[in-house]
Amino acid sequence: MHTNTLLHPLALRRAEPEDLRGILTLLADTAEWLYSQGVRQWPRGGFGPERIEPLIEERVLYLLDDELRYLDPDESAPPVATIALDGHADPEFWALDDDPGAALYVHKLAVARPWSGSGLGDALLDWAGASAHAAGLPLLRLDCAKGNRRLQDYYRHRGFRHVRTVDLPHRASGALFERHSEDLSTTAFRDLTMAELISA
Repeated sequence: MHTNTLLHPLALRRAEPEDLRGILTLLADTAEWLYSQGVRQWPRGGFGPERIEPLIEERVLYLLDDELRYLDPDESAPPVATIALDGHADPEFWALDDDPGAALYVHKLAVARPWSGSGLGDALLDWAGASAHAAGLPLLRLDCAKGNRRLQDYYRHRGFRHVRTVDLPHRASGALFERHSEDLSTTAFRDLTMAELISA
């Protein structure tokens, strides 16, 4: 595992409105990197605030923070990673025959480039699968770019099954994947969302 995860304690929490700027920066950096790799998964330059603010308002967007950054109150570093997890099945991809309500869906999964290769993407997917399991749902689902074979292979190696590819001319995404939810624990970060569940 990347030494960053050993030297920097990480914590997962829900995104708040004041996090918007850092989230947009991370997603824009990730989109630019994808474009440099020839992948058109996301809009070049990232997403506008109108696409991210609803996720924050719905409380379904999560951030992975480097907790050491709080030692410097002037530092405005973007989050280490983001992930959105919700029950919103994209109707252009998931049909009624798929039983859309049987899963949680991963969106906006991004890891900052300095943390690439650290296993944080794996850990966040495990957390998402455990969240689906805790919600009594049998599946974790996601979609990715139709032409991104490397990412599709990554999901296969992470236990996801390719369901099908939906080829819509106006969508870069459309390769659909799912795996069974499991109660997997991760030691890569502290899950601050657990305290919310306990206090709710």
